[in-house]
Amino acid sequence: MPWGLKRYQDAGDLHFVTFSCYKRRPLFESLRARTLFESVLEQARINYGCGILGYVIMPEHIHLLLSEPNRATVATVLKAIKQSVARRLVAKGEHFRQEHYYDFNVRTEKKRIEKLRYIHRNPVKRGLVEKPKDWRWSSFCHYAMGEAGIVEIESPWTARKRERMGITLKDLVEG
Repeated sequence: MPWGLKRYQDAGDLHFVTFSCYKRRPLFESLRARTLFESVLEQARINYGCGILGYVIMPEHIHLLLSEPNRATVATVLKAIKQSVARRLVAKGEHFRQEHYYDFNVRTEKKRIEKLRYIHRNPVKRGLVEKPKDWRWSSFCHYAMGEAGIVEIESPWTARKRERMGITLKDLVEG
């Protein structure tokens, strides 16, 4: 962890997390790499009991908005994701990721919305697409159109769907 950086966990906050590929190499340029990351993220969501509120997979970095996991720390979840992706994506001996990551505690509804907008607009800002809906590797289409993807997004729609199925958040946390 960089000197002087403080991480605040176990406060029940959301976390806006950013991490980059090694030397900002575009290791997520391919469809295979992006799909792999989504699958690994979904598995981590299930294994560690965290809610994914938003994400975007950029060619050389990732942004996530997630809740604190029930069965680990945010650092542990990120390490598991990075290791799993690296094992399947890069050749042995090659570097995949930067060791460090940026973590910002999101404590208010205003900040949650701000971070989701930032996440979803990132591909547009970078000139990869004209509209957020055109970048398939993010949570935007879940929010805009209610589409389900590989990663289950924690949102009011998801909560209502679970409610109709008779599943509570407590069931998910304990299950």
